[in-house]
Amino acid sequence: MKKIFLLAIALMGAVSVTAQQSTTMLTKLVNGAVVRTDVSEVAKITFADTVYNLNSAGLRILEAHDVCWPEDRLLPVFPAPLASVRTLDMNAAKLSDEERVMFCTLQGIVNRSRPRILLYNHNEEPQSTWPTAHGLRTIVISSSAPYNLVKLYKDEIKGLVLYSNERSNHYSNLAVTVAGLDRLLPVTAEIRDKLVANGMDFPVVEDLTQLTYSNAVGVYTYLYNNYWSRCSHRLLISERPNIPYVHDIGAACGSACVWLDPRTTNERALLDKMLRDMTPGRDIVLGWYPEERSGVGEATKYGLSTVPADFFENATVYTAVNNPVKISPVPKRPKLENKVYAAVYISDGDNIQYCQHAMAKIFEQGARGKMALNWTISPALADIAPMMLNYYYRKATTNDCFVSGPSGVGYAMPFNGLGSGSGEYYLSSGPKLIPYIKLTQRCIEKSGLRVITIWDNLSATQRKAFADNCPYLYGLTINDYERQSGRLAYAVQSGWLPIAPQYPCYRGSVDEMAEFFNRDIKNFKGSAPMFVTGQADVWNLGPDKLVALKDKLDALSPGNVSIVRADHWFSYYNEARHLPFNITLLQDMEITSSPTKTNVKYAADGSPSEGYIWISKTSDGEGWVQLDFKEPFQISRYVVRHAEAAGLDPELNSRAFVVETSLDGETWTTVGTHTDNLSPVTDVTITPVEARYVRVSVTHGGTDGYVRIADIEVYGAH
Repeated sequence: MKKIFLLAIALMGAVSVTAQQSTTMLTKLVNGAVVRTDVSEVAKITFADTVYNLNSAGLRILEAHDVCWPEDRLLPVFPAPLASVRTLDMNAAKLSDEERVMFCTLQGIVNRSRPRILLYNHNEEPQSTWPTAHGLRTIVISSSAPYNLVKLYKDEIKGLVLYSNERSNHYSNLAVTVAGLDRLLPVTAEIRDKLVANGMDFPVVEDLTQLTYSNAVGVYTYLYNNYWSRCSHRLLISERPNIPYVHDIGAACGSACVWLDPRTTNERALLDKMLRDMTPGRDIVLGWYPEERSGVGEATKYGLSTVPADFFENATVYTAVNNPVKISPVPKRPKLENKVYAAVYISDGDNIQYCQHAMAKIFEQGARGKMALNWTISPALADIAPMMLNYYYRKATTNDCFVSGPSGVGYAMPFNGLGSGSGEYYLSSGPKLIPYIKLTQRCIEKSGLRVITIWDNLSATQRKAFADNCPYLYGLTINDYERQSGRLAYAVQSGWLPIAPQYPCYRGSVDEMAEFFNRDIKNFKGSAPMFVTGQADVWNLGPDKLVALKDKLDALSPGNVSIVRADHWFSYYNEARHLPFNITLLQDMEITSSPTKTNVKYAADGSPSEGYIWISKTSDGEGWVQLDFKEPFQISRYVVRHAEAAGLDPELNSRAFVVETSLDGETWTTVGTHTDNLSPVTDVTITPVEARYVRVSVTHGGTDGYVRIADIEVYGAH
């Protein structure tokens, strides 16, 4: 079915019309975010003739170039999934690898118009885990008749890409690339016969069986010469041929799918041509590589994040449930003492397929919550699957702290400390480095991740770039593999950002962890705080085993070792060195406010999320919050997060407010006056001033008259 329909729009501000559903949705762009708006904001709509394809339900069928892809999102904005999605267990259906590739490509083509297909392929966690977490109901397609799924959506498919893997299995990736661009299904002759047997005789639009290339360079050079210019360069899929996982999002976006090995000179040269066409700080590689460090390192050279995702399922479904991340409040920390403060990190959270599969099981271990553990997780999930982050936040105890995997958004390797490239800095220039770090800042703030585990190290230039462009951080860790001469040293960048070596690093037994920690703990004298930090290999150590570390460390220095969350660890570290730290984390802080609809503690609880926001009791546009730190500090910075930081409408941000300090609670000094505010976050560094009290007074709240403060942070030092 086709319909003549075009909206040529002249709107107030940056308002646009999305005509992808039976009910037209109006959106506008505010500070890079796509938000719904009202028809009253539309100044003019005119109509002109064009042809849109509609399916049998009246839904507009999108082409790859039609997807809505804001500059500040890692993946496009898809319409919300139908309340009930069709599911197929591809294992139970006993599908071949080539069939699975075809079904994943069908999923991407269908879901970019509106997500309606969910496929089970990995089956490591219970099948209900993620559909339930995303609020989806499922309608099961019988595994005895899997081609019925194709039949349901046959009117959204134009035809077939016919290929054969006889000469090279890389033809699967080539066929998927072509299919996503033109709404085709990638099929072998055998699969085509099955389609015909099921009553679907699609025409062959592209026939790749006549090609004679027999290796990766030949196949992907053909892809580059004939299709790369049409592909979206926002996303590159790097996936083993016949591994049917992220093919859905590649097909949905019209992205190229390749499998090139940077260790081979001519394959690296071809990969570099593609990476060179991508934009640092915006575009990503999704999937994996034939070898870890050479692949991740090659993308890093171009300022690009690799989001490991070779077994990640249903990206087109989970990215479409585009809810804000609901960050848990951060527990207050006790006073600094002359103790040994230890932080224990769990590895591999950069890999979103680990977050989807293995982590879902490991997080259920019975010992979780019995000691503080720092779980690496991917900030890329804020765009790719925000409800996965919400799932873990909802289940977390106060002893579970989430930190960013290496080295920010996705997996990047600023420095290679292992392997054949050992000693090489991959990312050093401003034009590539700064955009990557700014992207990381956006995503870790969305995700609530205050610490980044860097693999493997940072140069002086890189450290400064993080300090200058990533203010959300509390600290960075680097990896001490004991491969250098002497141990890596602790450092503080720009007077506030601590950089701590993981020592032990990526160790697989509790005894090893304890032995490495003891190299420092045995020298503890009790006259000043000591700080140690180490990383456990998640494939060998989970909470059930790591809990034994608590007693082992206590035995090394009885009563003196405290295992703490990473955010508390860096707070203690800075306080011990008389450096600025977020003093709203202090247990003794007292908060008061003008009359409030919500608990006053929400004004500075470490979470800007909806449900943890301070809201004034009246709608007169005024309200205040006061923080009493019980002793004077040298205040040097304040951060106020507004309604938009919680995912609410930007119109609800406070427009005008004043920040004041006081030593006695009676005499106040203004340190910041803000008018006509439109930003979701106000982050201001001031000339240090001695104060015990800080007060934020709003004189012009949101458009509905209520004052909302999502979170306040104050940084001070002794």
